[in-house]
Amino acid sequence: MSAEFDLDAYLAQIAYEGPRAATLDVLKAVHYAQALRIPFENLTVLAGTAPRLDLESLQEKIISRGRGGYCFEVNALLAAALDALGFSVSRLMGRVRWKTPDGEPTGRTHMLLMVDLPEGPYIADAGFGGITLTGPIPFVMNEEAATPHEPRRIVPVGGAVETFELQAKLGTAWVPVYQFSLERQSQADYELSNWFTATHPTSIFVTYLIAARPEADRRITLFNTELTIRGRDGKAQVRQLADVAEMAEVLDRHFGLRVPVDELSPLVTPHLDAWRALGAH
Repeated sequence: MSAEFDLDAYLAQIAYEGPRAATLDVLKAVHYAQALRIPFENLTVLAGTAPRLDLESLQEKIISRGRGGYCFEVNALLAAALDALGFSVSRLMGRVRWKTPDGEPTGRTHMLLMVDLPEGPYIADAGFGGITLTGPIPFVMNEEAATPHEPRRIVPVGGAVETFELQAKLGTAWVPVYQFSLERQSQADYELSNWFTATHPTSIFVTYLIAARPEADRRITLFNTELTIRGRDGKAQVRQLADVAEMAEVLDRHFGLRVPVDELSPLVTPHLDAWRALGAH
C-alpha cells in the first residue's frame, strides 16, 4: 500500500510539516493533525453508496476532493500514512459500545489501529465521530492516559477471546467506547463490515446525517439538524438548523465540507421531518 501512497499530499492535507520518522512524537503529531483536519462524515453513505476502501479511492476522496469519511476510510488512510512513515501498524476491529445498553450485542463494525513502538504498543484511532481519539494511547491496562482532549483507559473484558474495552472519562465517569481484540484484520474483513455499515437499514449511517471534528479547545458535531459545540469543560452550545441551506453552511464552516445546496438537498430532504421529530424529543 505504501508504494502507492502520496505521503507529501497527505501531510499537506493535514498541515503537518514536522519530522518524518517512526517515533512516538511523530505518531502523536500526525494523529492529532489528521483528527483536526479530516472530518468524520457519512455523506457518501447517506447518498446510498458504500464507500470504496481501496487506497486510490481514499486518496481521491479525502485528499484530492477534501472530503472526510467514517472509520473504515479515515483510519485506513491513517494506517497507510503510518506505513509510509515506517511504523509497524496492525489493523484491528472493534464492537461499538458507545451509547449502547449493557448486554446489547453489537457487530464488529469499527476499525482501529495498533502501532508497535520501542516504548510499547499504542492504540491509534482517528475515526470515532464525536468522541474520536485525538492522540494515540499506550496499550496498557487500567491506567488513565492523557490525550489532547478527554482522558482514556483500556480495561480487560475477558471472554473466550481476550477482549479489551476502550473507555473515555467524561467528567468523573468512565464511559465505554468500544471493545476489541488483537486479531489482525484483512482488507476483506473491512469490506464486509463496510458493506453492512453502509447498507443495512438499521445502520445509523444510512438514515442519519453525522459529521464531527475536534478543535484544540472543543468538539463540534452535527447530528441530523442539531449542531453541538462542546468545550473542554463539558459545556455545550446546541443549535437546531432551520433548512438545507443552513446545513450546507455549517458543513462548510465547521467541517470544511463544501457541499452545494443542490447536491445536499436530495440527501437530507427525505429525512428532515423524521430528524426534526427526533430532535424534538
